[in-house]
Amino acid sequence: MVQLNDRVIEGVISVPLKVIEDDRGAVLHMLRADSQHFNGFGEVYFSQVNPGAVKGWKRHRLMTQRFAVPMGRIKIVIHDDREGSPTRGRTEEHILGRPDAYRLLIIPPMLWYGFQGLGKAPSVMTNCSDIPHDPGESDQMSLETETIPYAW
Repeated sequence: MVQLNDRVIEGVISVPLKVIEDDRGAVLHMLRADSQHFNGFGEVYFSQVNPGAVKGWKRHRLMTQRFAVPMGRIKIVIHDDREGSPTRGRTEEHILGRPDAYRLLIIPPMLWYGFQGLGKAPSVMTNCSDIPHDPGESDQMSLETETIPYAW
């Protein structure tokens, strides 16, 4: 994880995930119902991200995101503009993917995020959210906004 500022954004959690690998392939753990990082199940979906493509900026008002990247590499950028947050104004980058960065990245509600496919092949990101997707509970912003001090 590379931080653009000197502190991790309040509420963001990054946890190494277990990989069981041998010459036949790998089992990639993500989340269990008895994990301290599990607070409910809404849905699981996969997002394919093409090399160099950027998706963002987005924030959910109610949903907690739980991202893992089992195939490829993705850069996820998070920005905190929450009123009263001790990390308000901070922006940080996280690189997720195998072989060295297979992690669970938990993004709580009200944080802006975007992500970009890295490498030469499409990447796959998995999200196990705590509530079902509802387009009415999220906000979007242009990548070229001056509100978030980040250049893709």
